[in-house]
Amino acid sequence: MTQIPKAPVTRIVKTAGAERISKDAEEKLVEAIEAYTNKLAEATIDLAKHAGRKTIQAEDVELATKHYMRG
Repeated sequence: MTQIPKAPVTRIVKTAGAERISKDAEEKLVEAIEAYTNKLAEATIDLAKHAGRKTIQAEDVELATKHYMRG
């Protein structure tokens, strides 16, 4: 079960230039976004813990995005 609604994903894809998106593609995009977000969240949590914090900060997200989420 996905946690991210499909409608915002469809709007983002259409804003990026797609005229239409199939239901299958919509579902795959939602799955991919959730997988990416989970990995990014894990990386930001690790960085906050390493810094001795329980709270994730914007700098954790920026650093995780730059260093852990390449490719």
